[in-house]
Amino acid sequence: MKKISEKILYQGQWLSMYETVYEDRNGVPVSWESVKRKKTTPGVVIIAKLVPSRQFILIKQFRHAVGGYVLSFPAGLADGDPRHALVELKEETGYIGRIVSVSPVLKTGSTIVDDSGQTVYIEVDEKDPANLDPRQDLEPGEDIEVCLVRRDEIKKYLMAEQGQGTHISANLWYLFVLRDEIL
Repeated sequence: MKKISEKILYQGQWLSMYETVYEDRNGVPVSWESVKRKKTTPGVVIIAKLVPSRQFILIKQFRHAVGGYVLSFPAGLADGDPRHALVELKEETGYIGRIVSVSPVLKTGSTIVDDSGQTVYIEVDEKDPANLDPRQDLEPGEDIEVCLVRRDEIKKYLMAEQGQGTHISANLWYLFVLRDEIL
């Protein structure tokens, strides 16, 4: 595909919508609409596990785009530094932890959104005094419930939440359910 032209259809405070015309391998023009963040630094998706109980820290957050709650991993924009995951984890869940591993920068929704992110695995010492009574520090407009779920209960938990009308993030399903079914 060869890019022929691009024009902005809409610009908002956080996002812009573009129409891009490409020429396919047969020379036929193809038009496509896409969304781009104005802030282009990669975000972080945080896989956080309490140690020693091995419970995973999930969040149930109201998401305006779907008009409802979505069960997912904590996440946020990282300002170009994956260590910002520690800040996001503290803000959204109240927990502090240590980074164990960081993925390379990955594409997160390439069908219509030009968005990148990193997966950051964090272990949270639940015996640390700072984690005994975690308190969120949410931004105005954020509505987030912290959910602690044992690995062996996650599929059942996801299905129960979906049955109550909660949307389920694809990331949770990929990691905890589909992975077990295909590997």
